[in-house]
Amino acid sequence: MSRKQLSRSGGDLSRLGTDDTGATMLHLDMDSFFVSVELLTRPQLIGRPVIVGGRSGRGVVVSASYEAREFGVHAAMPMSRAMNLCPIAEVIPPSHGLYSTYSRQVFDLVAEVTPDVRQVSVDEAYIDVSGAVRRLGSPVTITSELRAKIKERTGLSASVGIAGSQVVAKLASARAKPDGQLLVPLAATQDFLDPMPIEALPGVGEKTQQAFSRYGIRLIGDLADVDEAWAARVFGAHGHALWRAAHGEDSSGFDRQAKEHSISAEHTFPEDLWDLDVLEHELLRLADKVAYRVRAEGKVATTLGLKYRLGDFTTLSRSVTLPAPTDLAREMYEALRPAMRTLREQRTQGVRLLGMRAAGLIDFAATGRQATLDEPEHSGREAEVALDEVRRRFGTAAISQASLLRKRSDDS
Repeated sequence: MSRKQLSRSGGDLSRLGTDDTGATMLHLDMDSFFVSVELLTRPQLIGRPVIVGGRSGRGVVVSASYEAREFGVHAAMPMSRAMNLCPIAEVIPPSHGLYSTYSRQVFDLVAEVTPDVRQVSVDEAYIDVSGAVRRLGSPVTITSELRAKIKERTGLSASVGIAGSQVVAKLASARAKPDGQLLVPLAATQDFLDPMPIEALPGVGEKTQQAFSRYGIRLIGDLADVDEAWAARVFGAHGHALWRAAHGEDSSGFDRQAKEHSISAEHTFPEDLWDLDVLEHELLRLADKVAYRVRAEGKVATTLGLKYRLGDFTTLSRSVTLPAPTDLAREMYEALRPAMRTLREQRTQGVRLLGMRAAGLIDFAATGRQATLDEPEHSGREAEVALDEVRRRFGTAAISQASLLRKRSDDS
């Protein structure tokens, strides 16, 4: 099948074939996970535009139903913007703790299939079923039965891509949504990839897309057609990894037992602090520091930890599983701020030390921060990346986020 015969959006999927031999890599992605969990107790809202998120002045969209997405609403969008786009949406505040409970139920079922799982967020994972085929059947059979069990036990739906590599499985699961599964046979891998827009590849953001466009590379097939050495010479290591992805190859292996690596920062105050505004400012400063180091390693974090030490050296900790992997300071700050506020309300002592930890680190290219292909890049990313360049040239203390600078100005 030639590229000319396939549509830009991904070709005639019915012609991919049904041979799942060797297609033992699954990418499982729960459908509108946070919204779906909330709708379990609100069935009257099914089929309507629903948004999970905060309604305060700085509230953001955590998740949106597919009906809300049709209005242009997407995760991480400011709630004010979302309500302008979809004023009829029903807004539900996040139910803390509930999502982790359902996530554990889902991945307990996955663990019954195989231990070879690499969970990348609360609702997403890569699953290698090569060791389960003899016991449970073909990859397609395993997938069908797993999705049915998840639906039966939790009431939630999952979409799954079935392929020979992680990158192709992820693209396939996006095409299978909602509540579906899509097999990409090994022999059909290139036919599946070629007609997709280049930005469909995880790790291709707006700037990379523009750089490719200058060389006439607009489809994945265009990148697959160029010489590998040229891609590495022009775009560096990232270009080489994307060239491999354009051929359906992973740049890193599947390693569920990789040693846990985390990035952290903490600060001990000269005097115990009680002022919540000052504590929030310090939390943002720590987030800025941690996020910079996460980006420098080419990673994104899937979980965050808060360290909160009182004046009597009592040390409390809280952890948060993120709705989507992140390398942005603002998202880290917003994720941990409610936990810190709660601790401040519950404890009368001043705070001696505050710390933050980013964990569950995975390669940025494995996620690309693009859960669905129709969502634009996060609005704050370019600003934070621009600050990184200044830090590399003049030192990490040379500049910080504008919000931090404003705070310093207010204090002076």
